[in-house]
Amino acid sequence: MMRGMESRPYQIDVPDAVLDDLRTRLRATRWPEPIPGVGWDYGAEVGYVRELCEYWADGYDWRAQEARLNELPGFLAEVDSVDIHFWHVKSSQPGAFPLLLIHGWPGSMFEFFELAGPLSEPAKHGAPDAPAFDLVIPSLPGFGFGGRPQDRGWGITRIAAAFDQLMTGLGYDRYGVQGGDWGGITAAKMGSAHADHVAAIHLNFVIAPPPAEPSEADRVATEQRNAFQAGETGYSNVQGTKPDSLTVAQSDSPAGLAAWIVEKFRTWSDCDGDVEKAFSKDTLLTNLMFYWAPNSTANAARIYYEASHDPTSFRYPKVEVPTGVAVFPKEPWRAPRNWAEPRFNIARWAEMPRGGHFAALEAGDLLVDDVRAFFGQVVS
Repeated sequence: MMRGMESRPYQIDVPDAVLDDLRTRLRATRWPEPIPGVGWDYGAEVGYVRELCEYWADGYDWRAQEARLNELPGFLAEVDSVDIHFWHVKSSQPGAFPLLLIHGWPGSMFEFFELAGPLSEPAKHGAPDAPAFDLVIPSLPGFGFGGRPQDRGWGITRIAAAFDQLMTGLGYDRYGVQGGDWGGITAAKMGSAHADHVAAIHLNFVIAPPPAEPSEADRVATEQRNAFQAGETGYSNVQGTKPDSLTVAQSDSPAGLAAWIVEKFRTWSDCDGDVEKAFSKDTLLTNLMFYWAPNSTANAARIYYEASHDPTSFRYPKVEVPTGVAVFPKEPWRAPRNWAEPRFNIARWAEMPRGGHFAALEAGDLLVDDVRAFFGQVVS
């Protein structure tokens, strides 16, 4: 039961009419003509996106995926006038530690689906001596199947406050937070602004500036980061300034949505240029369904606009709660430890052998092990 707020059981149930309309739109897609042999150089590779969409229309089984998703106990709770959709997975082990898992864009709460069992019931997953967690896995406000913000101002400061209210409303006065992408940014904000409740944070995404007096290694890292920013962040500039000029098209065309999101899964992951080396078609499409089926694409993209207009999103005092960082080698936004230390109380820093931006999907076993090791170390 939630303390001070009402929660309602909720299962994902996409109407047949939405699925029928999706297939009709996919089959009627008007495809652009690509330049032969350019691959992914111009963005999404049209041939691959077409192949994926043909499978989406005629091979992909959403009902099977939906049934799997509903194996986890789902709820809605109104927080700050918005219904937050979340999975609440309680461990059977006494003394399990509460842990909030937060996704980013263009991901979804689905990223953590396979981690729920190992983290909540370690003994049933071959790790009897590992710590157990009571998990709260929400969709970011406006993402997925939750409610839609109806006013401005849902930047990271407000999201962090809403998630703290959710956790305390569930009765967790002391809890941990884990996240990547916007989830990592939100976790950092919560560790700073809500340290009275947040015991520790674990990040696989760290935002930190280079030092004022950089070493040669710092200069190289800065050049690499700047090159990535120049060549790969047009999406952020659009979504941070004029998101609705883009999302009208993506809300109308599932193929357009797939092109926009799947290109990021390829570029940001440890896949050596072959997106299906890291993600199956079913995984890519189930994540896409969190955007398409509830028509949440526009609301999700607006997080960039809101964050860019929230001056406190990325500005806050040093995070003093213990912080664990898992560094995955193909994470595009890697910050060296000496950049992060002025901003965080680093208690654990782990360099991973594989994986990229979507760590929970790409290298879930490594992420689970590091989360267990970190919280087992800092939480008593």
